[in-house]
Amino acid sequence: MPTRWWQALRREWLLYHLGLPEFRFMFDAPPPGEWVALDCETTGLNVRSDEIISIGAVRIAGNRILTSERLELLVRPERGVSAESVRVHRLREQDVAQGLPVDEAVRRLMHFIGSRPLVGYYLEFDLAMLDRAVFPLLGMGLPQPRIEVSRLYYEWKFSQLPAAEQQVRVDLDLRFSTLMQDLGLPEREAHDALNDAVMAALAFIKLRQLLQLP
Repeated sequence: MPTRWWQALRREWLLYHLGLPEFRFMFDAPPPGEWVALDCETTGLNVRSDEIISIGAVRIAGNRILTSERLELLVRPERGVSAESVRVHRLREQDVAQGLPVDEAVRRLMHFIGSRPLVGYYLEFDLAMLDRAVFPLLGMGLPQPRIEVSRLYYEWKFSQLPAAEQQVRVDLDLRFSTLMQDLGLPEREAHDALNDAVMAALAFIKLRQLLQLP
């Protein structure tokens, strides 16, 4: 009961400070058993100076990935893309030149997400990049609960260790390709926002089953 009381109080506090009332729907109760897996491609790994160039997201309902309900956006960066970043995500200057301004892209993303919890692989980085664009609109970052796939994978691997080994921290290979192979899941071409979102969704569904999560 105290947890519910605190959640209700936090919700009211966030709504009070919400920048644009049109986004109040993000604080509604999420549809039962639904999540959104997302990923971003960026011009680099500096959350202060680099920019988003593509966003991919897909909805999850129970144990199904709703590929018909997906979002795939190109975003036009203000400072262009470097040759080094093109080698990673294969998006060239001409590819993103007709992309959306970042504020329009995150508006579409927020409407797509609704109030659903967010799922991703190393989601902290993607959300740090998105929150830079979200904050001027909302006065806060994205408010939805976040579920980190690599953390679920670590919990599952850790649970399989002998009891004696569970007494100490264990370093595991948490690379995306290792995770997908270990879970016996199909890999899509990496460094594509939608592909990475779909793979994160696949891993999330499998790990929920392995960990017997509700």
